[in-house]
Amino acid sequence: MEPGNQTRVSEFILLGLSEETEMQPLLFGLFLSMYLITFIGNLLIILAIITDSHLHTPMYFFLSNLSFADICFTSTTVPKMLLNIQMQSKVITYEGCLIQMYFFMLFGVLDNFLLTVMAYDRFVAICHPLHYTVIMNPKFCGLLLLVSWLLSVLDSLLLVLMVLQLSFCTELEIPHFFCELNQVVQLSCSDTFLNDLVMYFTSAILVIISPTGIFLSYSKIVSSILRISSAGSKYKAFSTCGSHLLVVSLFYGTSVGVYLSSSVTQNSKESAIVSVMYTVVTPMLNPFIYSLRNKDTKQALRNLFS
Repeated sequence: MEPGNQTRVSEFILLGLSEETEMQPLLFGLFLSMYLITFIGNLLIILAIITDSHLHTPMYFFLSNLSFADICFTSTTVPKMLLNIQMQSKVITYEGCLIQMYFFMLFGVLDNFLLTVMAYDRFVAICHPLHYTVIMNPKFCGLLLLVSWLLSVLDSLLLVLMVLQLSFCTELEIPHFFCELNQVVQLSCSDTFLNDLVMYFTSAILVIISPTGIFLSYSKIVSSILRISSAGSKYKAFSTCGSHLLVVSLFYGTSVGVYLSSSVTQNSKESAIVSVMYTVVTPMLNPFIYSLRNKDTKQALRNLFS
């Protein structure tokens, strides 16, 4: 793009998932339903953990924070989308776009780190059960959470500050239902080499650190479980991390799916539709996975309503 096309940006246009008028009520109803299920489901998990003293353990401490992060992660995109459909508007202000990008990345990265910390928690519980309460003490759990927050804040802040340095052209349409970083950077008239470099570098670090940490934790867990002679004990040990493993598979599976689909197809609209899986569907399913597969959580939810 030529620098001569630059203009002062006050707003972007979010094209959404479909521009067909008859599809808008259907999209509104679908996303409102998914958002309410996500919000209520994760909120119930948090309340169940807070009110049940039996769940005041490191595992559920991190689970409650994951549920909080999922609520916030979905809340950064879906309410704005619903508002735009209701108001029949596709506009998002420049400042609003930056704020949405910042919090979307913050809670997405926080999810990533929390899943890694939870894998480490399961590793200590299964591989070092006698030292579990000593290692995973409240102070250390708080430190792990604080580090997760700090790294998430710094990563998101760095990427948004890089966007602030860019100039934009008259073409301000984002083929997505929210301000996705890569889509916004592509609209810039400026040289985006540094932005792309930082974006890929931070993504590479996250892709290396978190999945590697989870893989190492579970390789040790599997190794320890295989050494257990009793079949009942093996099942009990694996069942304590089954829900987490399913959530991890869902989180990274959908993320990889979005990346591969965007690499294969040049159709941004198709990529936006696929991204619904990790932005909305995954946070919606997490409460069901932890409540349906976990006896303690089910009991706590029953107590909450009794």
